[in-house]
Amino acid sequence: MQLFYNPEITQETEQFSFDKEESRHIVKVLRKREGDTLFITNGNGWLFEASLLIADQKHCMVKIDSATFHDRKPYSLHLAVAPTKMNDRYEWFLEKATEIGIDEITPVICEHSERKVIKKERFQKILQSAMKQSLQYYLPQLNDTTTFDDFLKQNFEGDLFIAHCEETQRFSLKDRAQPHKKVLLLIGPEGDFSTKEIELAKEKGFVPVTLGETRLRTETAAIVACHSVAFINEV
Repeated sequence: MQLFYNPEITQETEQFSFDKEESRHIVKVLRKREGDTLFITNGNGWLFEASLLIADQKHCMVKIDSATFHDRKPYSLHLAVAPTKMNDRYEWFLEKATEIGIDEITPVICEHSERKVIKKERFQKILQSAMKQSLQYYLPQLNDTTTFDDFLKQNFEGDLFIAHCEETQRFSLKDRAQPHKKVLLLIGPEGDFSTKEIELAKEKGFVPVTLGETRLRTETAAIVACHSVAFINEV
């Protein structure tokens, strides 16, 4: 199934027109013709089945035939991850985390961060592409970049964890995370969180955890965490 994305479609929508870029892809690449069926999601749980009324590479129009709502999975995962020095590594994390199943992402700037600016529009496109490729109907929420200190000023719910590499007391994520819970996990930059940041997080109720025996890159740690939470919820 080829999945398309448009956030403007609702269950009340009867007809919809694709933009020029999507229209060209539908006609020239996928070679769809009038009468063919297309599947579209709005990223909010809805899957729409539509018939192609006009097949033109500059303007494709569809008629919505049916709309099906899909409930969210029984847990939610929010990763607050420091931007990596190389942008492509963070983009890889966004893509794979979406495929595995993530609900919310916040880029956080830490004391040891080497990169402090991200391209949010590009990141959004990566999330959308990964959602469509993996046939999911919820688009992960990408928050604005914030500093670590400002991020911790919020009120949080659910299970709170901070993954770090300091040789202090830490617990295994797989032993502490529980199924069917809201989970928020902090992952630092290449230079790890500072001792001050770790202590601030602990004061806010974050439990220090380890993600394994080896030292992981930021993006690898994020994927390991994402998969671990997903695996725990398979029970």
